[in-house]
Amino acid sequence: MPRKRPGRVRTKNTNRREALKLSSMAPEDYNVRPGEVKSIACPDCRTWRRIMGDTVLKIREHCISGKVAEGKKHTLCPGTDQVVVIDIDVQRWQARQNRLLRDAMPQENRRAAQQFYKPLPAPAAPVSRINAEITLETARQSYLAHRKSCMRCDGGQHCTDGGLLARRFVLALQQEPARREARAEQERLERRAVRKQTAPAVRKAQWTTRGGIAVETTNNQCRPSAPKTVTVFRHTEVPLQPQKAVAYDQRQAELGRQYAARTATT
Repeated sequence: MPRKRPGRVRTKNTNRREALKLSSMAPEDYNVRPGEVKSIACPDCRTWRRIMGDTVLKIREHCISGKVAEGKKHTLCPGTDQVVVIDIDVQRWQARQNRLLRDAMPQENRRAAQQFYKPLPAPAAPVSRINAEITLETARQSYLAHRKSCMRCDGGQHCTDGGLLARRFVLALQQEPARREARAEQERLERRAVRKQTAPAVRKAQWTTRGGIAVETTNNQCRPSAPKTVTVFRHTEVPLQPQKAVAYDQRQAELGRQYAARTATT
């Protein structure tokens, strides 16, 4: 493949015009990307022409008409040998042009400059190696599901994963009473906290609905109670003597004879 040589300016002549600054032109009327051939749209004939030179940049010699080969007259364009000055930030201009090209591109044709391939998901860990909260029901369901699908777990024999699930199920069985007691204690503490928070409001509502000042006034009144009535502080007097003395004596005598006869027999 032949080596591509850069273009050279073979004349020192210019069109004697003031140097053309790229900052005075539209950003889309020139191309100064690094690594590409510099080109510009001629301000006179509005055709794209190459920018020649290394230190002194000039527009390449060109004609006004592009049909010289068909017999047209060869007339130089006034923009020939026009000195060009790059007075812009090339990197910033390039970033802006890339953004404009990306925005103008149809959505279905857009693609990132660098392709990122989504890695394949790692295989899921077996149930026996998942570190999750173990309950009696979850341990039981995991063990039964493994026994149903595993061909090596037969009778009292287990595979490696089956043995882990079986030991986990047994451990859950042993820990279930303590877990239930802990749950009951936690629920009791929560109920106590709720009662403690709502007790003042409940007592206030009861005091409001049941009389309030009237109840307090009634409690403060001291009235003599009727005889033989049950009060808050005492009950009715219990009789200390039997009501029917004759019957009581006869009953006691009969119990004494029965006790004496039983003692003599033994």
